[in-house]
Amino acid sequence: MKLLNKSIALLAADGFEQVELEGPKKALEEEGATVSIVSPCARKIQGMHHADKGDQFDVDIPLDHANAGEFDALMIPGGLMNPDTLRSNSRAIDFTRAFFQSGKPVAAICHAPWVLIDAGVLPGRKLTSWPAIQTDVRNAGGTWVDEEVVVDNGLVTSRKPDDIPAFNRKMIGAFAEGIRSPQVPAHTAATVLLTPIPPIWP
Repeated sequence: MKLLNKSIALLAADGFEQVELEGPKKALEEEGATVSIVSPCARKIQGMHHADKGDQFDVDIPLDHANAGEFDALMIPGGLMNPDTLRSNSRAIDFTRAFFQSGKPVAAICHAPWVLIDAGVLPGRKLTSWPAIQTDVRNAGGTWVDEEVVVDNGLVTSRKPDDIPAFNRKMIGAFAEGIRSPQVPAHTAATVLLTPIPPIWP
């Protein structure tokens, strides 16, 4: 198994796209990784099937108690509300940035690069995302491309649920390869401000 003895943080809040958490989590665990759901929510997080509620998932480690130094890699699922909530949380931003500062691999799918934008880690990076946020990515200094999966020095990104098989393969490869040189530019402040999205459930 490629990821035996690897510890992976899966950072998520309410409103994540359920298939973008379940699929990658299962793939990582099948390769021997220990995957922990880290969240600003204390106990459970709400999954979504597009605009409809999905299942709730137990939080393994509350974000306030999480230490990026104890993990080998980070994965962030998409959905609308999930990354919007995370990018508004300074602890989530610091947690995410710490992986780039230490050169650890990071995987993000769909809208999840919103979190990377606010972490200030995209200048000079090539990546993809849900097409609707490509302007946000470019404004943050990233080079956006329309491809099912992009790997750039340990950063793995994909556009949407249909890309998950390719995303999983490249993510596993990057996580198995492990630490690279630090990946944070000198300027680490967020470069764009986005309008918060209102909740889509009561």
